[in-house]
Amino acid sequence: MFHKENHKGGRKGGYIFTVRKHPEKGIMSTILGVLSLISIGAAVYLTYSHGGSAKPQYGAAVFLVTLFSLAGLVLGILSRIEKDNYYLFPHLGIGLNVLSLGAVSFILYAGIG
Repeated sequence: MFHKENHKGGRKGGYIFTVRKHPEKGIMSTILGVLSLISIGAAVYLTYSHGGSAKPQYGAAVFLVTLFSLAGLVLGILSRIEKDNYYLFPHLGIGLNVLSLGAVSFILYAGIG
């Protein structure tokens, strides 16, 4: 027969139900970060495959990526501030969007010099 032992504080062991969930803003932040990094990678690869000459469309795509990354960063921070959530997707989204913004910054810095 199954016997539950008493743990600290006299509580019985068992399941603990929680209201924690994965926040939708954090998931959207992660999706925007992944899309941003894929788009930057595609623009860099296509520019490299054309001998280093970038088409205006690639610049427009990287500009939109910057806007997506900023929006993803804001969503990640807002979802991280919320209480009673799991923080995997907010942290992942913040990291991916910061990485994306860093890549755009590096591309702009390398292009100026």
